[in-house]
Amino acid sequence: MERKGIDELEVNDIIKAGLCIDNAKEFHKILKETIGAAKGSDPRELWQKLVAKRVLKPCYPHGLHQLVYYSVYAHWDSTNNGPPLYWFPSLDQSKHTNLGRIMEVHGPRLLGTSYKDPISSFNLFQKFTAQHPEAYWSILLKELPVVFREPPRCILDITDKSKRGGTWLPGSVLNIAECCLQPSRHPRKDDDSLAVIWRDEGCDSKLHCMTLKELRERVMLVANAVDATFSKGDVIAIDMPMTVHAIIIYFAIILAGCVVVSIADSFAAKEIATRLHVSNAKGIFTQDFILRGGRKFPLYSRVVEAAPHKAIVLPVSGEDVCIKLREQDQSWGDFLASVINLPRPNHYSPVYNPIDFPTNILFSSGTTGEPKAIPWTQLSPIRAANDGWAYVDLQVGDVFCYPTNLGWVAGPIVLYEAFLSGATFALYHGSPLGGGFGKFVQDAGVTILGTIPTMVKAWKSTNCMKGLNWTKIRSFVTAGEASDVDNVLWLSSRAYYKPIIEVCGGTELASSYLQGTLLQPQAFGALSTASMATGVVILNDNGVPYPDDQPCVGEVGLFPLIMGASDRLLNADHDKIYFKGMPMYKGMQLRRHGDIIKRTAGGYFIVQGRADDTMNLGGIKTSSVEIEHACNNVDQSIVESIAISAAPEDGGPELLVMFAVLKEGYSSKPEDLQKKFTRAIQTNLNPLFKVNHVRIVPEIPRTSSNKLLRRVLRDQMKKELSVRSKI
Repeated sequence: MERKGIDELEVNDIIKAGLCIDNAKEFHKILKETIGAAKGSDPRELWQKLVAKRVLKPCYPHGLHQLVYYSVYAHWDSTNNGPPLYWFPSLDQSKHTNLGRIMEVHGPRLLGTSYKDPISSFNLFQKFTAQHPEAYWSILLKELPVVFREPPRCILDITDKSKRGGTWLPGSVLNIAECCLQPSRHPRKDDDSLAVIWRDEGCDSKLHCMTLKELRERVMLVANAVDATFSKGDVIAIDMPMTVHAIIIYFAIILAGCVVVSIADSFAAKEIATRLHVSNAKGIFTQDFILRGGRKFPLYSRVVEAAPHKAIVLPVSGEDVCIKLREQDQSWGDFLASVINLPRPNHYSPVYNPIDFPTNILFSSGTTGEPKAIPWTQLSPIRAANDGWAYVDLQVGDVFCYPTNLGWVAGPIVLYEAFLSGATFALYHGSPLGGGFGKFVQDAGVTILGTIPTMVKAWKSTNCMKGLNWTKIRSFVTAGEASDVDNVLWLSSRAYYKPIIEVCGGTELASSYLQGTLLQPQAFGALSTASMATGVVILNDNGVPYPDDQPCVGEVGLFPLIMGASDRLLNADHDKIYFKGMPMYKGMQLRRHGDIIKRTAGGYFIVQGRADDTMNLGGIKTSSVEIEHACNNVDQSIVESIAISAAPEDGGPELLVMFAVLKEGYSSKPEDLQKKFTRAIQTNLNPLFKVNHVRIVPEIPRTSSNKLLRRVLRDQMKKELSVRSKI
């Protein structure tokens, strides 16, 4: 059914959208006045006026927000005009953003007379930084509190041709954790600055706070205990929720010259064991239980099942763990007691290492069964911090909340974004899916709220944020998977249509390669630019880049000089995975990332999925092979199972679909296999995964060389989902 245009809406339409008759009449009157004032302007200008006048209030039903937005853009030609826009930067405000400010200072020098202002010159400036990345990073290093024990000889050295990504900040020595914890003038961080604010689930009236000095002293106490228990350079895992204690432990390990292994607290014992083995970890920090919704879920028992490594166990609540520990393990209290009698237990001299010393081992699944082990060096946090500084515009005084976990790349990224920008980091000790989290966002005065689309979908579907005041939020961030337009419309409307900065990146990049910004108009579910100092091209089927201004769909290729990106893997051939087979472009071999990207008219980007067989389930990347290994033996009727993911036609998170070939004479039902597949995946891989559809097929399509054609199955499923959405 064709939608009405905005000038065709009647009072009855507004009543159907959820307003009572009196409010509907008043709203209709205001709507008509705003339309009349626009006088034939295009839909973008009309939407701007509606938002500027705050015609659409957060308390209004979502149906009314939908009605107005979709009616404004009812006759919009996305093919020729690009996606509909909902947020527009102002020139005055743009000059006070972090990125706009440095453009005003350095733009005339770098771009000459071509530079006009942060908005009209943004694309030109981004392209300049992609071609001269060392120029951008030399500026940024003066903006962040990165203090070198020994300064670098230069920003970038490209004389060693074996290093495709170049040698960044050669000769420099520092401790990146120390940079996060010390006061600084630029950005302004004082010892009494609020570093962390948090709340425990179920305690809706109490907020806890910690100053920068208090945080530093607690980190140093734990660093002393790490020093007394482990050796310099040891690899130590963290498998626990993102709590204040997890942050303290994370920085303490790095301050003490050791290496963090990031493990998500949702992993099954087998996945924990794999990560401990690959990283050669010497110990692990964990909790006795995880507390969610008033219920306790075991965590320590999974760690015990995974490996015999020494575990330091924190209590989920109270002062003491409430389970019996193995002989080699240690309670958190006993661990700290080992150094409490030192003359200065809250003082620790950081261990300084070269810039390329590893600080964190993270894992990212590829197309093989074993996850890729990616070492982050001290360069990676600097690149990660740039995401928050440049695009999200984190500044001193901001309260930044991003519910995530240290086991995923977002965890370390948001820590460095917050602590290197001088913002306050806000933590909720509990599930972010309910109203308790939303009330924390309100009470803590959060100004920047990070999300993933699955989380937003849950908030919207349960209406759990009703009645809360989120108007202090000045921008949102969303990452991990593709956004559904209607869900992010709902999210932005909670704060009078503040911008949502979409992010697309990877663990091996330590950040994003595509972003939204506060210097460009934003569209729901789309990204507006390549990241600063990052070159991006979209390749056709022959590996030839499309022209930069041409709408297209293809695999993305990245310029290789990416500061902070990986240059090795612990358990795989880095060159083979990221460079082999990639085309040359302007004298450099492009770096593979694996995403299929659509570039629209107007230069916006929409993520279309993975070029390889990696899928993205709820913001977590995993491989088809891992899923299939878990599912192949769940039922005696199965000859073969194939896993694919498919995004719905109207956007949103990818759905997990299993194709099954049955043995002759068997007739298993799809709904029965769906339950068995889900149970096997949740037991062996991740309890957050679920199978959305099962299709029983006579055979799996293959090439003449017997290679699986998962893309054929993917296309088949996309067509089916498209038909469903139209019905």
